Amino acid sequence: MGTDPGKPARAGRGRLAEIFRFALVGGVNTGTFFGCYLLLHPWMPYFAAYSLAFLLSMIGSFFLNTYFTYRTRPTWKKFALFPLTNVTNYLVQSVGLYALVTWAGMDDRIAPLAAAVVAIPFTYLISQRILVPRRAGQDPKDSGPGTETDERQPSRLA
Repeated sequence: MGTDPGKPARAGRGRLAEIFRFALVGGVNTGTFFGCYLLLHPWMPYFAAYSLAFLLSMIGSFFLNTYFTYRTRPTWKKFALFPLTNVTNYLVQSVGLYALVTWAGMDDRIAPLAAAVVAIPFTYLISQRILVPRRAGQDPKDSGPGTETDERQPSRLA
C-alpha cells in the first residue's frame, strides 16, 4: 500500500496555481471596486460609495472565483453564503478605511486600496472554505485542485 510520492508536489503546485488565480481575480476585483468607488464618490458620501462599490464588486468576485479561481460550480447556496463570509472582509476594510481617513488623515480616494490589502488573507481563506466544500471526515490537506475529493464540476448556477 504505497503512497504516490508525486501527490504532495502536485497538490502544492495546484494550490500555488489556485493562489495565483485568486490574486489575479483579486486584482480584477480591486480594479472593479475602485472604479465603481471613484464613479460613485462624486455623487454620494465616501462611505456610501465605498459600501455600494463593495457590494457590486463582491457579486463579480463570486462568479470569478467560482468559475476561474476554484473551478467549481456556482450554486444559489454558495451565492447566499459568499456575502456572509465576506462580512469579515468588509469589517476589516471598513475599520481600516475609517482609521486611515479619520485618524491617519489619508486621502479618502486612496484609503480603500490600503485597507483592502490588509483584508486579502482573510478573503482567501473564507472564500475557499465556502466555494470548495469538503466532504464529511475529509482531511483538509487531502482536498484541493487535482484530488479525487475535489468537488469541481462543469459550471452552472443551480
